Amino acid sequence: MPAACKKLINNVEQCVDENLEGLVAVNPGLQLLEGLRVVVRSDVGPNVVGAGKVSLLSGGGSGHEPAHAGYVGPGMLTAAVAGSVFASPPPHSILAGIKAVSAPGSVGCMVFIANYTGDRLNFGLAVERARHQGLSVGVVVVGEDCALATTDKTAGRRGLTGALMVMKICGALSDEGKSLEEIVRVAKDAASNMGTIGLSLTPCSIPGSGSSFQIADDEMELGLGVHGEAGVKRTKLVSAKEAVTMMIDHMTNPTNSTHLPVKKGDRVACMINNLGGTSMLELNIIAKETIELLESRGVVVERAYCGTYITSLEMAGISITLLHLDDTLRRCLDAPTSAPAWPRPLLPPGAVTRQTPSRMPRETIQTEVIKTGPTMATVGTAEANLLYDCLKLAGERLVAMESKLNELDRESGDGDCGSTMSRGAQGILASLGSKEKPSLPVSCPGELALTLASAAEDTMGGSSGGLYSLFFTAAAVCLQNTVSPTTYCEALNAGIQSMMKYGGAEPGDRTMLDPLHSAWMAWSAALSSQSPVDAFRLAVEAAEKSAEETAKMKAHAGRASYVSADHLNNPDPGARAVAVWMRAVLEALSS
Repeated sequence: MPAACKKLINNVEQCVDENLEGLVAVNPGLQLLEGLRVVVRSDVGPNVVGAGKVSLLSGGGSGHEPAHAGYVGPGMLTAAVAGSVFASPPPHSILAGIKAVSAPGSVGCMVFIANYTGDRLNFGLAVERARHQGLSVGVVVVGEDCALATTDKTAGRRGLTGALMVMKICGALSDEGKSLEEIVRVAKDAASNMGTIGLSLTPCSIPGSGSSFQIADDEMELGLGVHGEAGVKRTKLVSAKEAVTMMIDHMTNPTNSTHLPVKKGDRVACMINNLGGTSMLELNIIAKETIELLESRGVVVERAYCGTYITSLEMAGISITLLHLDDTLRRCLDAPTSAPAWPRPLLPPGAVTRQTPSRMPRETIQTEVIKTGPTMATVGTAEANLLYDCLKLAGERLVAMESKLNELDRESGDGDCGSTMSRGAQGILASLGSKEKPSLPVSCPGELALTLASAAEDTMGGSSGGLYSLFFTAAAVCLQNTVSPTTYCEALNAGIQSMMKYGGAEPGDRTMLDPLHSAWMAWSAALSSQSPVDAFRLAVEAAEKSAEETAKMKAHAGRASYVSADHLNNPDPGARAVAVWMRAVLEALSS
């Protein structure tokens, strides 16, 4: 079987049935009709038909999951009928579904039909048979595809993701006790005021078959159908922003016979849909670009949805649906439902309309924290100047060592240790200011440590940034009340303990902890008998010796632990970086 057809299934013949069995196993409020691919609400008797509510039925070929069975539940569909992959369900299954959610003399059943020839024929035949048997059945055909640009007679606009919003609206109206006639009217009105456009990056493959079509790695196709039907054009792969602009422009182009008119001041709901193989990272970017584009054109996006709603198996691609809103439609979209697949965007407390939020001002939060935080010890001008010199020289030395540290890291990691350390150092140097007017709080070592913790987290990234942020955060606690050589040494140990606690490494594991721990042991032992600078000199020499000795150690933590010991012949780059900045601090103190 070709690689494109890899599927985690048991066998091709049973994959549709087992898919439905899995759905109801996870959602036992749903049941399968015996011997059929029909999913029904388990409470249909007392809470729908018996309660005098209009029942809602939809369906189509499998391979579009979570549609349609994923939308069965209170507040949405009463039943859904599934066919084989990409094939309309047979009329007898559809009729059985209608009869399961209807009764002679009941208020009726609403049937949604996606505008595909097979669905129109099979659902239409089942509806006519149901009516012949005395059941009241209403029908709405949804075809909101905006891809077609021709005025020639065709099979018509395809039914796509927009059908789901129509179903949701009708589910709410049914729960409100509206009549079949009123629900049909609202459904047809909504279906005529919406549009969808799709974009595909890759084909899909039906279980047991090869790819449905071929498309080059550097191409994308606009207007592709959910069964792999050809779109309106192929283009070279472009950015998310350009792709969204292309899609919205085509959807709203007045020269396009199937366009959706959208103008400044219009209120819309927007649905960003994953066609199956698109990551949430990509989807959220598409959502951002879509909302920004619409709002830049004066369109009011009152509701936005982003996720996997109707798919084409594993096809990488998206569709964008716009629905013109009024208060009734928005109320119905917001109405509660427990259908497994229907999303509910998070709005601010008490909000009725969606608005793109502004960024929360970080400075305000930090100001409040500082106001309520502990008062920290300060130092005089001479010591503040020394701290300034230490930071400046340490930063410069780390920047100069970028290439060497990267070279060491290629042996055991991904070759970016030097770049990571350099980013952090450059961030500190850029915010250091002048010695006469420093921008960093060098007169308050505890606050300085917290500032360095934030800088490490923000500019370095990765595990090194996290470890250094932990180190400086813990060190700051020791510098709150008193600043002295002893408290600096205690701060070093506190940072080491925090890194060990959360990082999982210990001295001897061939990491940056080795020189830090050796430095602390030498420093703490010498402080009682040596001058502060001489004691720190012994700490630096111990750190340098320990960093070099990591070349002979077996790695037990970090990326190097995954590398064979035979390939580790040089010092650990993180350990060497510690030795570099500690030596720079010593030189600044000794100058």
